[in-house]
Amino acid sequence: MKEAKKVTIDKIYDLVQSNSEIVVGMAANEPQEFMKNLHTIADSVKSVTVTNCLPITNADFFMNGDYRDSFFLDSWFYTKTLRKASQHGNISFIPNHLHFAGKKRLDYRKPHIFITAATPPDKHGFMSLSTSNVYEKEMVEAADIVVFEINPNFPRTFGDMEVHISDVDYLVEVDYPVPTLPNVEPNEKDLKIGQLIAEHIHDGDNLQLGIGGIPNAVAKSLIDKKDLGIHTEMFTSGMIDLIEAGVITGKKKTLHKGKHVCCFAMGSKELYDYIDNNPSVMILPGSYVNDPAVMGLNDNQVSINSTIEVDLTGQCCSESIGTMQISGTGGQADTAIGAQNAKNGRSFISLYSTTTLKNKETGEYEEVSKIVPTLKAGAAVSLSRNDVDYVVTEYGIVNLRGKNIRERAELLISIAHPKFRDALRKEAIEAGFLHEHF
Repeated sequence: MKEAKKVTIDKIYDLVQSNSEIVVGMAANEPQEFMKNLHTIADSVKSVTVTNCLPITNADFFMNGDYRDSFFLDSWFYTKTLRKASQHGNISFIPNHLHFAGKKRLDYRKPHIFITAATPPDKHGFMSLSTSNVYEKEMVEAADIVVFEINPNFPRTFGDMEVHISDVDYLVEVDYPVPTLPNVEPNEKDLKIGQLIAEHIHDGDNLQLGIGGIPNAVAKSLIDKKDLGIHTEMFTSGMIDLIEAGVITGKKKTLHKGKHVCCFAMGSKELYDYIDNNPSVMILPGSYVNDPAVMGLNDNQVSINSTIEVDLTGQCCSESIGTMQISGTGGQADTAIGAQNAKNGRSFISLYSTTTLKNKETGEYEEVSKIVPTLKAGAAVSLSRNDVDYVVTEYGIVNLRGKNIRERAELLISIAHPKFRDALRKEAIEAGFLHEHF
């Protein structure tokens, strides 16, 4: 059966027709062989839609504006590459919460072709989806044609990752390395924020962490904790250090005790070596892992995310600058709400107090506050003010849970950069959030 299903990538391109709907694997599971030469069939197709999430391949079919009549790209999560290429007019964002991304897309469109990276079949004919099951298994079941780029370099993982060869139509043998992410060293602000968050994390807590300087700083600050657990959207390299140090054991978990639960993994080669054939790591569907109701079954669940700006009522914009899409909601709302559903659960939203932006009128760069009276016009509200809990900057940490607008404004001003506090207070009074005589 295996040999009969093996084809070259050219055979897969022959299956692509005008108006085809194609979904590809997420992040490290992106089928690189398929993506990199899809543009070669541009002259023979029109209006082909490719749907992806957190892409890692700078493929010509969407990077080059000459192919915009042939291909359209829809994405659940933008990257720097997609932001740049969106000027061609054939790229658009799909608003979503990660745990519903696959289901809601399938409610709208059924894919003609689904293609993803995977491991080669074992002696029983089973392949592993390897690094991601955010939506991949849903697409295997829904697509008319299922294609796996089987790659011996990809880790064989457990949880709900197995797909039998009988459920796959074509296999394309490839040999590229698993995409890695550079380790971001925390800066001084990151370390301060990380320490503030770590002070609110207790032995036995269950963690959701992302990637970047602040999450890495949090991880570094947890080295003296005991029996932490993992129920997270993304399994990261920083978690490996804590597991190997004996900090993360999962012994106190109330759901999947002793298991490290996630729905995708991406990071260093050491991370891939760790998850390879490791039954302690459970990669389960995003529809399950990130479901706020499921996450809330973990006692002491802690969610740690970052945002771009937060207004004085607590609204968080984490994915756009005004109307310009720069990333995505991802699992931020899923995990923040899920953590607060949990017994003794907590959610943290972190951000630097300021950033530097170019003034459109003067052309000069200036420092601006990231705590603002109102979000920029057109900004996406990634986490509503109804769902915000703790907010953290390098100047402190405040708990907005259950607070009214006046109290929230006072608290958020207190962790803004000192040089912006007076102006924020004046604007809060003008907006009616605060009153001069109180």
